[in-house]
Amino acid sequence: MSIVTKKGDSGTTSLFLGGMVAKDDPRVELDGTLDELCSFLGLAKSLARKSLLKGRLESIQKDLFVIGAEAATAPPFLNKLNKKIDGNDIKKLEGVIDILEARRRPSERVFCLPGKNLISSVLDVARTVARRAERRAATAFKKKLVRNGFILIYLNRLSDLLYLLARAAEK
Repeated sequence: MSIVTKKGDSGTTSLFLGGMVAKDDPRVELDGTLDELCSFLGLAKSLARKSLLKGRLESIQKDLFVIGAEAATAPPFLNKLNKKIDGNDIKKLEGVIDILEARRRPSERVFCLPGKNLISSVLDVARTVARRAERRAATAFKKKLVRNGFILIYLNRLSDLLYLLARAAEK
């Protein structure tokens, strides 16, 4: 089967388990932003030297696929999804945040200019894309197109984690 289907030529696209929406639908905007974020995380993963960081980034990428699938699924079909982001996924992020924050000295708890090295820069770009994904999710949530409030919390925590990972990568 070819990747070229020509079904999107009219400005619409298919949802994951059925239904058509405009390509500028808030769910499609969210999915596109999640795809961009996942790609930047892939770039960071390719630059990472430590297997622990590579594993964390890959785990986040997998979570983004879960969020993307949920965002691209019409509400009547949500019960068909095998996995949805939940409180356990958020606790996992918060656990890593706690570890990274415990390692920071008080003098390091300030905002800084990105660009100290390549991997920290890529993680900072990923952080800004995560913030945009959070805004896109908030729009979709407000319009009741995405109903899982854990998605908003996850993306909020993720941007915090990416900030901390970028700072850790500077050392």
